[in-house]
Amino acid sequence: MKNRKERWMSAGAAACCLLCLLPSCAKQTKIEEGEDFVYCINGEGTGLFKLVCDISQETPNDGAETALEKMASPSEDIEYMPAIPENVKVKSLKVEHDIAYIDFNKKYNEIPSIEEKLVRAAVVQTLVRLDGINGVWITVEEENLKNESGKVLGVLNGDDFAESAGSSPSAYEQTTLTLFFANESGDQLVRQQMDVRYNTNVPREKLIVEKLMGGPKKSGAYPTLNPSAALLGVTVKEGTCYVNFDSEFLNSVYDVRPEVAIYSLVNSLLEGTGAGSVQIMVNGEKNASYQETVDLSQPLERDLSWEEEKEEE
Repeated sequence: MKNRKERWMSAGAAACCLLCLLPSCAKQTKIEEGEDFVYCINGEGTGLFKLVCDISQETPNDGAETALEKMASPSEDIEYMPAIPENVKVKSLKVEHDIAYIDFNKKYNEIPSIEEKLVRAAVVQTLVRLDGINGVWITVEEENLKNESGKVLGVLNGDDFAESAGSSPSAYEQTTLTLFFANESGDQLVRQQMDVRYNTNVPREKLIVEKLMGGPKKSGAYPTLNPSAALLGVTVKEGTCYVNFDSEFLNSVYDVRPEVAIYSLVNSLLEGTGAGSVQIMVNGEKNASYQETVDLSQPLERDLSWEEEKEEE
């Protein structure tokens, strides 16, 4: 039987071409409705593999701990490899405010790049399925995990792995977004239509936040959100859109009312998605206050009272 290293070497060429980490691309066991499972890595090292197992979950922390143990259990089956390599250990785990914080030992940094993407995808996609977990933050020896360009990955969710390396024309579509920006005086909202061409693998809610942070493309409207803020994660779950920024988000760089900045984000997301509310988080925490004015501890609903009334022609 090939060991883990040999299987990864033999799969190298295929894996180099395969940056699409969607579980649907992986060989899977037959999962009955309602059954628990974790993601492992298929025997070829080219995708994810669903492994049926019981996950006890009295608390989110219990569920995450059980799942990670299952994902690290040795396999004698050539159909799959454990998602977490033998020498990689979980040093600490805690679930706070719907985010699972995992700290691995330094051996995590020795995982080859291609394999690491699959390991990360398996861990994140397994944990966000559990009740009470909407995102995963990975550190190594208490240092934030970073991508190839050195940017902190921050909170990850399933959407972060729904991207392919291809750039074929069929992967792109045209759409029109309704976004809310500030008026000239910064005390009210102005809605604008923005035509965008986008990769269909990018979730609509992420597209909305990124375009909003990029500012308006037409005259008569002004930006509201700090463009230097890092978007750490955005996903819709059970009717709520969770948006997570780094702390730079709290630093306003435009002369707009705090309510205008926040509701430009909330109204834009609720206008363009099926969500009914928006939970804004800062570094995974919900207890923030924007400019000491807008309480972000609870989900916010659409508020069109901030929209500027159009003059009758």
